[in-house]
Amino acid sequence: MRKLVLFAHISLDGFAGDINGGLGFLSYDNELQQFAEELVKTVGAPVYGRNTYHLMKGYWPSVLNNPNAGKHSLEHAQWVQEIPKIVFSTTLTSADWNNTTLIKDNIVEEVNKLKSKPGKDLVIFGSPGLAKSLMNLGLIDEYKLTLHPVILGEGISLFDSNTQMSNLKLLESKTLGSGVVTLHYTRR
Repeated sequence: MRKLVLFAHISLDGFAGDINGGLGFLSYDNELQQFAEELVKTVGAPVYGRNTYHLMKGYWPSVLNNPNAGKHSLEHAQWVQEIPKIVFSTTLTSADWNNTTLIKDNIVEEVNKLKSKPGKDLVIFGSPGLAKSLMNLGLIDEYKLTLHPVILGEGISLFDSNTQMSNLKLLESKTLGSGVVTLHYTRR
């Protein structure tokens, strides 16, 4: 059975993006890049909320046509173009990016159907609004977080006062040279 995994970068004060949703606070280096590449190998389908879907759809296909794109970016663009993708949205009327399935309702039933299929894990990339909804439905099985050594003070929260309590078990942690801490939790 596949798992639903949340992969998110967060600041020390729990923000998954600055006030505008930007990720300029990330301490991205080769070591963090390697961590992300290892995570991508576990993905059977990326899972997005509406906003992240639009960002990804607007960016990665353009890399495929960019003659100046680096080898790594081009390989990732090809991967994300071909892999089955899932977007959750109650407001989108269609999801026309290659190999994308739109889920609008019956969330618990649809996620459980996806989990029961064979293959690699379903991985939520960022998408804090969707992540909070799926957390509160008890659907997220694992959390793979990168904790960045920065306090933003404000931004888009990954966890807020509406997040329901969930007991987690630490499976693995690692401190990278940049001060980023990778955290891997599973639900108890």
